[in-house]
Amino acid sequence: MTSQTDLAAMLCSRLCHDMLSPVGALSNGLELLSDETDPEMRARCIELLEQSAKISTDKLKFFRLAFGAAGGFGEAVPVEEAQEVVGALATDAKRVEINWALAEESLPKPAIKVLLNLAQIALDALVRGGSLDIGAERREGNVEIVARAAGPKIAFDETIGAALQDDLDPADVTSRTAAAHMIALLAREMGGGLQYALTDDALVLGAVLPEPEGMIG
Repeated sequence: MTSQTDLAAMLCSRLCHDMLSPVGALSNGLELLSDETDPEMRARCIELLEQSAKISTDKLKFFRLAFGAAGGFGEAVPVEEAQEVVGALATDAKRVEINWALAEESLPKPAIKVLLNLAQIALDALVRGGSLDIGAERREGNVEIVARAAGPKIAFDETIGAALQDDLDPADVTSRTAAAHMIALLAREMGGGLQYALTDDALVLGAVLPEPEGMIG
């Protein structure tokens, strides 16, 4: 069984894995800059440092909202915050066109966590680029979320799908499936659920989450 400590450790491993490349690039860039005397090359080093710093910042903003407590916000988070971090990740990662269909100005923190993690999973599936459609709305006391990835090649590990549907043996949870497992637990605690559908050219991820008490209306 996966304990809360184990899950936290796996999420930390995921964070460290994702941060290793941009932070390593910062370190390498600073080392090169200290030895470089050619003005043109120094300018190029600084440009690369700025790019790596932006990627690091974008990833940390994502992790703060997707995995953390999202301090600084109340019980609801403006959807523009989610749009900003997902847009930044898409720009940093690969050629992906993002289309948003958000009927709300803000969503409960748990819904934002689910939305961001579904968006990340969908984004990871677009290994050759494509389109990412993300939608969310309130309906009959629930928050409904969908993320659809479409492109020439969809790469999706179905153990992540099993984790999303709460069908993965907790003993088999790894740093790769920890985020999906986390939001499946979150959805279960709220009395909701997650689902997915996979074809050769599209991956659709969805969630139905009951609105937290006190936020319905």
